[in-house]
Amino acid sequence: MTLSVSSQPPHARLEHLPLPLFAAPMGVGGLGLAWREAARGLGAPAAIGEMLLLLAGLLWLLIAALHVVRFLAHPAALADDLKHPVRSAFAGAITIGLLILAGGLIPHAPAVAALLWLAAAAAHVTIAAWTVRSLLQAPREMAALTPPLLIPLVGNVLAPIFGAKLGFETLSWMMFGLGALLWVILQPLLLGRLITGPALPPRLRPSLVILLAPPSVAALSLASLTGGYGPAPLVALGLALFLALVLATMIAEFTRAPFAMSWWGWTFPTAAFVTLVQAAAQAKGASSLLAPLLWLLLAGATSILVLVAAATLRAAWTGHLLQPEG
Repeated sequence: MTLSVSSQPPHARLEHLPLPLFAAPMGVGGLGLAWREAARGLGAPAAIGEMLLLLAGLLWLLIAALHVVRFLAHPAALADDLKHPVRSAFAGAITIGLLILAGGLIPHAPAVAALLWLAAAAAHVTIAAWTVRSLLQAPREMAALTPPLLIPLVGNVLAPIFGAKLGFETLSWMMFGLGALLWVILQPLLLGRLITGPALPPRLRPSLVILLAPPSVAALSLASLTGGYGPAPLVALGLALFLALVLATMIAEFTRAPFAMSWWGWTFPTAAFVTLVQAAAQAKGASSLLAPLLWLLLAGATSILVLVAAATLRAAWTGHLLQPEG
């Protein structure tokens, strides 16, 4: 008799632990940074951002520990994830989560933050190189190109946000250049695939919001590298605002999508966008004028994370989280 998922022992159920679950610390940490920015510009309680960043760190450690157990018990399952055209992209979420945690540590333990940043940046470049190598060795059809591919490749543009503050200006420019160049190469391919089809499966439609992350993060990185919101960061901000407008018109479609790990694709991009708009408004002296809008955006990003987290916890409670991908 075949055991149901809920009746299997925990170590057996971990075979199906989703690698994309590493997007959860990204989303929680990104929202923590948004609330930290709100504490500076809007007078929000500073404890909210710091607690969210702490929670992101604990989540990262928990998910990493579970994946270590999974690897020891089911090494083939992780190998299958790393060969999968969509799931493999979330290997980049592991190191992006660490970069965010390094940013969270800067005010509290800058030396530790610097070491963590160096390790995470090196690991992320390695994952990006491995991703490009796999694309060159085993070319995939256009239908296999999906927005999560931006995570390991364009994710390099995130590093300078914190690297410049830690004194790694040269490395930060190099990381930005790498991520920006890969973005310029990958974005037209992704748009061509999305425009000409085939359409993304319903469970992957929410991942379209990932398109908002590169310009939002690029603008924040350029502002960190150049010391303000001059022409280059404003160009990226303009693109982010345009994409946010486009994606906002698709909210009804996204909410109809069945729950999947792709829902976490809503969280980090929206948090990064909110952080960017707040930082730019404060830099241009418009934060008080735009305060109601900024609070509304922050509330929206927070609501999205609460919704996705609740759906994930419900899936974990009912046993649907640890199931083979359907």
